[in-house]
This record gives sequence, C-alpha cells and structure tokens, in this order.
Amino acid sequence: MFVMRAIQDNNILYLKYIVNLIHMCKQLCIIIYIINIFTRGMETKNDKFKRLANVRVNNTLKNLELIGNLANSNNYDYSSDEVKKIFNTLNNKLKDIHHKFLIKESNKFNL
Repeated sequence: MFVMRAIQDNNILYLKYIVNLIHMCKQLCIIIYIINIFTRGMETKNDKFKRLANVRVNNTLKNLELIGNLANSNNYDYSSDEVKKIFNTLNNKLKDIHHKFLIKESNKFNL
C-alpha cells in the first residue's frame, strides 16, 4: 500500500525510505533467527523435554479424538473384533512407551 502510494506520487525519497525499511526488517529477521539458534543451544534437557512433550502429547490427544470419531455408527460400520484390535494396539504401544520411561539403565554391556 505504501509502495503503491509512493509510486503514484512519484516520491523517490519515500521509495528509498521504504526500501531501507524492508532491508532493516530482513536484517532483524536474520538477527532473530540467529538468536533463536543460540538460545536453543542454551535450552536445558528438561526445557527441551517439556517443550517437545507438550507438542507431542497434544498432537496425540487430537489424533485419539479422531479415532474416537470412528465410533459414530451413523458414519462407520465396524465389528467388535476390529474395535478390540484398535484398543489392543493402542494399549500395547502405551505400555511400551511407559516401560521406556521406567527403565533408565542402558542396554550396554558392563563388567
């Protein structure tokens, strides 16, 4: 909008100002990007865990809601065996993941 106005008014100084402003915005974006890279390196292991856990658990909850939508018998037809298969698979995967959190030792050989 500002650029079109400057072009229509044939205002060279205004155009130069806008171009400089755009360059400054690009430089600011680069600086913010670099700061994010460096601060990410300063992130503690627990901070990283919390950040990723929040995103991943919320995504999983959304996907579980979508699976729950399959229970709508107006839209879907399913057998009790199919439902058991779904829940057995989900429960087994949850147990596997829970087990990973409970076992903190490594599987490395040690004398």
